[in-house]
Amino acid sequence: MVASPADFPALSRYSGLVQLALPFAPTIESSLAPTRVSPIAPTTVYPLAPTSVSPIAPTPEDPLAPVYFVRHRRARRYLLRVEHDGRLRVTIPRGGSRREADAFVARHLDWVARERARLQTRSQLSFEERHTLRQRARIELPARLLELAVLHDLTVTRVSVRNQRTRWGSCGRDGHISLNWRLVLMPMAVRDYVLVHELMHLRRLDHSRAYWRLVAAACPGYREARQWLRTNGPSLR
Repeated sequence: MVASPADFPALSRYSGLVQLALPFAPTIESSLAPTRVSPIAPTTVYPLAPTSVSPIAPTPEDPLAPVYFVRHRRARRYLLRVEHDGRLRVTIPRGGSRREADAFVARHLDWVARERARLQTRSQLSFEERHTLRQRARIELPARLLELAVLHDLTVTRVSVRNQRTRWGSCGRDGHISLNWRLVLMPMAVRDYVLVHELMHLRRLDHSRAYWRLVAAACPGYREARQWLRTNGPSLR
């Protein structure tokens, strides 16, 4: 669903496209080479050539756990993330090696098993429930986003409600904001934080300290909302 300026007269301006987004899944990262990049910041994956898929060491919970490796030019640490289908994604930072990545995985097998167990036991919405919620999202989310935009004297050119698998929302340089329909499953305070997060990118398309000061001023409880997303967000997929 896309809301256009014809639907909301206050919409206008911007050009180009740069997207910044919120990840769904919790990750584990190494303690090597600390980074100042926010855990909410987006990443671009540069696969190894070829991207490899192989079993990690068997565990009682998951004897044949698939894992794949990707190389991220901007990553400064090794990262683990369990995908919605149970696969384990291992991010190798610039200068990292497959051998070190394998060792990092081996040290966190218990965490991987817990994440897979959590994903397997989470509640599932029926097709009818999802359809109803997506219809509700198409009505509620654009209206609330534009309400907050007016409150903070910001202009949004377009609002889309989509079925993203890896992000809660994104903001383009052209003023186009995309939102995940699953935001309607969240408490209102958490939902508003995500909307504010994207709106503040209309002022700064980065995750710098200056950007987070804007978020803090517009949403004083953003730290609690981020923690809620880390804890509960993956179960909403």
